[in-house]
Amino acid sequence: MVFRTVIQIAVVTIAVGPVSSTWAQEDTRPHAGQEGVESLHHTPSPPGHLETPDDAFVPAPRQRRLSTPSARSVRNGYVSVQVNVDINGDNIVGDAANEPSIAVDPTNPSRMAIGWRQFNTIQSNFRQAGWAYTSKGGYSWTFPGVLQPGVFRSDPVLDADTQGNFYYNSLTANQSTFWCRVFKSSDGGQTWDSGTFAYGGDKQWMTIDRTDGIGRDNIYANWTSYYSYCRPDHFTRSYDGGQSYLACTSVPGNPYWGTLAVGPDGELYVCGDGFVVAKSTTMKDETLPPAWDFARTVSLGGSMTFSAGPNPGGLLGQVWIAVDHSDGPTRGNVYLLCSVNPWGADPLDVMFARSTNGGWSWSAPVRINDDPPDNGAWQWFGTMSVAPDGRIDVIWNDTRNDPGGYDSELYYAYSEDAGQTWSVNEALSPAFDPHLGWPQQDKLGDYYDMVSDNLGASLAYAATFNGEQDVYYLRIGAFDCNGNGIDDEKDITAGTSEDCTSNGVPDECEPDCNTNGVADSCDTAGATSLDCNGNLIPDECEPDCNGNGVADECDIDEGTSANCNGNHIPDECELAGND
Repeated sequence: MVFRTVIQIAVVTIAVGPVSSTWAQEDTRPHAGQEGVESLHHTPSPPGHLETPDDAFVPAPRQRRLSTPSARSVRNGYVSVQVNVDINGDNIVGDAANEPSIAVDPTNPSRMAIGWRQFNTIQSNFRQAGWAYTSKGGYSWTFPGVLQPGVFRSDPVLDADTQGNFYYNSLTANQSTFWCRVFKSSDGGQTWDSGTFAYGGDKQWMTIDRTDGIGRDNIYANWTSYYSYCRPDHFTRSYDGGQSYLACTSVPGNPYWGTLAVGPDGELYVCGDGFVVAKSTTMKDETLPPAWDFARTVSLGGSMTFSAGPNPGGLLGQVWIAVDHSDGPTRGNVYLLCSVNPWGADPLDVMFARSTNGGWSWSAPVRINDDPPDNGAWQWFGTMSVAPDGRIDVIWNDTRNDPGGYDSELYYAYSEDAGQTWSVNEALSPAFDPHLGWPQQDKLGDYYDMVSDNLGASLAYAATFNGEQDVYYLRIGAFDCNGNGIDDEKDITAGTSEDCTSNGVPDECEPDCNTNGVADSCDTAGATSLDCNGNLIPDECEPDCNGNGVADECDIDEGTSANCNGNHIPDECELAGND
């Protein structure tokens, strides 16, 4: 079975309002005297991955930024939708966005949020916690801004609980100390609370128990011991829905640069560099002290890589662990995947191993990319997720079509037999140069993120289709934007959903910026709304800073307003002294 959906989208329009949450400025150091905070250890750290602020914050009001049409990249019928766009759905020139993480509402899969490292300008590596949300199944996205303007934040990790609440784990730091806050959204990612101190460090990952057992909605987080707030410990958990996080403990084997996963019975797995896998069957029970059953070292046929080739300033991908939650014979299988420097000529391959006995023993490693093993190609940022029915999805960046170079295409493979066999590799995106748009650091981030369902998978990734780093959403397989469990194409064919513009998108999933119950594309196509500049956004939804009833862009295009600096804002609306 190949999960392919061919759709045509006329335009992605974004309706952005003001950020409705208010924020207090983040402290420049952890909160002294906070209950449960452990003493810090400032011992020397090994070289490698590090997240500290070394450039100043550069304010950049979004309404004054130049823009270009957003990139909608199509390859083999797969459509990549740019997420970090302005109010008109256009690309913001001169910024950067990378390291995306995605959360999907299990109660309504059409609601999603993506977080990323937002750089206001590539002239500074000061980053903030950017985010966007959708209630349209990923066809369109709203990018309100950043969680805490002017606060250094990095390493975003998002997840969702069983009630559909989203959680955003974000790292901050000063010159010597790292710590995290976890922000919560109860409205599909539209707004977030002020966050909860969660210990943490560089590089943290987080997972939430969505089983029906006693660990339901527990939150677990692990990070690098070397850069820990509570060094040498590096693990925490929350049993109260993220209202508080318990004092740090350690994971045997010290896994880092890896992920966590919860099994169907609430068992917890943590993995990391060196391909260490640790398991706890009791962590789900808050009445018991934290304990681990064992830690195992798994062979993936090589070693993890960072600071090389297509990503010289970062990881070439972290370690991924996932567990089968299906009801069949593969239930409880544990899977491990990473982009690995193999024993051979290739610099990097996507390698996979599985355990059928709860992590006690593991299969021999399997190479998933099917290009020749001696062609020198880099298969980097390998990422894995498992669907509820047990299908395993894997994506990665691949340089196989740029011999000797680093131009990369997004590739995909899947397995429907617990990883014993894999589909023929398929390209999902056009090629892009990962060395473009570096924001004073030589990398495209350190990871992508993906969530699978029985119809396909939702992917958040970064690429440079605009000539700069941007974040994209890609749907692999059937779209189900209205969350009714039926492929959108079948909804339209059966007449259960209308499609006024015949673009393959159900009308109820299209943006409706004027909230009149009619998709914007239908408003403009049917002339129920004017569209003076032909961008398929009703004029009443466009900025009209001078209040003359005409969209600013049209004022400028028609010559009724001057725009001396080319920033799409009529000169009469500019502030004195800033023209």
